[in-house]
Amino acid sequence: MSGALAYRSGLAAEEIVAADYARRGRTVAHRRWRGQGGEIDLIAREGDRVIFVEVKKSGSFGAAALRLGRRQMDRICAAALEFLGGEPGGQLTEIRFDLAVVDGRGALQILENAFGEA
Repeated sequence: MSGALAYRSGLAAEEIVAADYARRGRTVAHRRWRGQGGEIDLIAREGDRVIFVEVKKSGSFGAAALRLGRRQMDRICAAALEFLGGEPGGQLTEIRFDLAVVDGRGALQILENAFGEA
């Protein structure tokens, strides 16, 4: 897949995920938020909780999920800590890390708390 096609495919997957969060009553506060620690695909709010969402797209759910590695999780966590610096509750803010996987047909699965207990 060419770089431009992969980029557009990623944007389409993020749109599918953002629409699903909105449909379930969460506010999508940021898309592709970038800090010094890295980028977070989506940041949603559920009451006082902040949800950091990594979006992966591939031909199947399993293949998409396998695209998230430990080093990327570490970068996402570093970026999340940076983001929390601007929140009223700082690092005491309730958070969750979700992995949203989109398959080749555009179907979606969300793995809530995908990084373990936050």
